[in-house]
Amino acid sequence: MERLGTLRRNKMRVTVAAAASAVLALGLVACSDDGGSGGGGGDEVTIGFMGDLTGENSGLVIPPKQGAELAFEQYNATNPKVKIKFKTYDSQGKPEQATTLVQGAIKQDKIAGLIGPAFSGESQSANPILDEAKVPSVTPSATQITLAEKGWKYWHRVVADDAVQSAGVGEFALRALKAKKVFTVSDNQEYGKGLADNVGNAVKPKGVQVQSDAVDDKATDYSSTVNKIVQFKPELVYFGGYYAVAGRLFKQLKEAGYTGKMMSGDGSLATGLIEGAGEKNAQGALLSCGCLIDAEGKTNEKAKKFATDYKTKFGSEVAIYSTEGFDAATAFIEAVKAGKTSTEDINTFLKTLSFQGVGKPIKFDDKGELAAQDIFVYEVKGNKLPLLGSSKDAQVS
Repeated sequence: MERLGTLRRNKMRVTVAAAASAVLALGLVACSDDGGSGGGGGDEVTIGFMGDLTGENSGLVIPPKQGAELAFEQYNATNPKVKIKFKTYDSQGKPEQATTLVQGAIKQDKIAGLIGPAFSGESQSANPILDEAKVPSVTPSATQITLAEKGWKYWHRVVADDAVQSAGVGEFALRALKAKKVFTVSDNQEYGKGLADNVGNAVKPKGVQVQSDAVDDKATDYSSTVNKIVQFKPELVYFGGYYAVAGRLFKQLKEAGYTGKMMSGDGSLATGLIEGAGEKNAQGALLSCGCLIDAEGKTNEKAKKFATDYKTKFGSEVAIYSTEGFDAATAFIEAVKAGKTSTEDINTFLKTLSFQGVGKPIKFDDKGELAAQDIFVYEVKGNKLPLLGSSKDAQVS
C-alpha cells in the first residue's frame, strides 16, 4: 500500500554514502518489543515489523501489525523449541526514516526477517539494504507494481499489486456500474498516480470516456478538481491515494452536488475515510483492495476464527491488512517450525512455501509475488466498510 501524507514517496536511491550516514543516525531508531519471550541464541529468533505506526496514515498499518502480533503470540503459546521475538519499527511511512531503522534492525537487533515495510515508498528505500544484507522480507501491504521488478532476491508480498487492482476495478466499473464516463484523481504521488492512471487505462479500451486530474495531498481545497468532475458528470470518480485526502475530496464532491459513485483503493480502506468525509457524505463510497477483510467468515472458517481471536485480543474488528499481517507472520512461523532460523535458510524456505492462509493461498512466484491474486470490493455502510465480494462478482445496490 502504498504516505498517507508521506506514504509511498518518490523513489529513493540508496547509495553507500546514504547507508553509511544512516548507520551514524541510529540514535534516531525508535522501536519496541511487542510480544514473544524466551532467551536468545538458538532458542529465539527476532522478526521485525516496519511501517507507519504513529503518523497520519497509521490506520492502515496498525491492523497488519496487530495481525502479525497475534500470529506470533499464538505460536509462542505452544511452547515451541524456538520462540519468535516480535520487534516493531515506526517509520511513520517516511522513506528516509525507514532507511535508518532498517540499518538498526539488521546490525543491532539482528532480525531474521522483516514484515514490511508497509508502504511502497519506504520499500523502495529499505529493501535494497535488506537484500544486500540477505534478510528476507514479506510486506503485507506495499502494492506498487515496480517493487517486483527490482530483482530483489529476499523480497515477498502477500497482496496483489496495483496492476491487478486496477484491472479488477476496471472490470467492476464496467460490469457492476455500467460506467460510460470515469474521472480519475490522484494525489500525484507514486502509488496514487500509478493506481489512478492504471484504472483509466483499464477502461479506455472498452470505450469508456476518461478524464483525470491531480490534487495536492497537503492542500485542503480541491474545488478546481471538483468543478471539473461536476461538469464531466461521470458515473464513477476513482481516487488513487490515501484516506486523508480521499475523505476531503469525497466530502467536497458531495457538497458540490455530485451524485455518481465515488471509489478509491487500498490506501483509503479505513474508517478514517468516513471520519474525513463525514458519515453522511461517505455513504455508498466503494473501496478496492487486494486484501481480504472478512469479519463474518463469509469466505472460509479460518477467516472467522481469526476475526474472533483478533477481536478478543484487540477489542476491535479485523481491518485493512489485518489478515495479510497474520499471513505474513505465518510464513515466517512455518519457516521456523521447519528448523530454518538463519536469514538465508528462511529465505530459501519461503521459495517453497505453500499453505492456505487466513485470507488466501500463500505461495510466492520467482519474483516474490503472491501466486493467487484476487481483488475485493468494499462499500461504506453507516460507519463500517463491509465486504461486497470480489471484483468479479460484487454487486452494488
